Amino acid sequence: MKIGILGTGDVGRALGTGFVKHGHEVKIGSREAGNEKAEAWRQKTGDKASTGTFAEAAAFGDLVVVATLWTGTENALRLAGIDNFKGKTVIDTINPLDFSTGVPRLAVTGTSAGEEVQKWLPGAHVVKAFNIVGNAHMVDPQFPGGPPDMFIAGNDAAAKARVTEILKGFGWNVIDSGKIESARYLEALAMLWIIYGFGTNTWNHAFKLLRK
Repeated sequence: MKIGILGTGDVGRALGTGFVKHGHEVKIGSREAGNEKAEAWRQKTGDKASTGTFAEAAAFGDLVVVATLWTGTENALRLAGIDNFKGKTVIDTINPLDFSTGVPRLAVTGTSAGEEVQKWLPGAHVVKAFNIVGNAHMVDPQFPGGPPDMFIAGNDAAAKARVTEILKGFGWNVIDSGKIESARYLEALAMLWIIYGFGTNTWNHAFKLLRK
């Protein structure tokens, strides 16, 4: 599958590497072609990795991952070209964080990044995923207690099934949390992950739902 990724930060590059490792072709996009971080990633990742602009990455992908900073997300989507997302599954990885007071907090209330991305991309099928764990464990997570759980949310059943298949291939158990409105609870769950990380000064943790 061809994967377009918007964003050259840690999350975008980690997922790009993971997708290539699992046999996919990946194009990471940035505001301008030739982004240094993207080019360095391409050079060490191999022939299935390429770089370009936001628009080139969005057009390239059969599936598109949004991994931009929250403050620049709406503009990045517009630069990518809204029509380039039409009919596609879009994975939203974003936690809308406000760092103005030091320890981050959620920058939105009464909605979520997932809902806003779906609003900005009305022709796409947005699925919230990958936002409740650190980038080091997004692909092939290894924990003593076994595979952790990834909670997802989205409106389209086929898109969620597609993302579920990817996540299972990456080594995750998957829990469907319902419609895209549930993204506001998944982003709050990410805040719990962040608070625990700051409190313990460790980022090697993930969530698991236990059943009886």
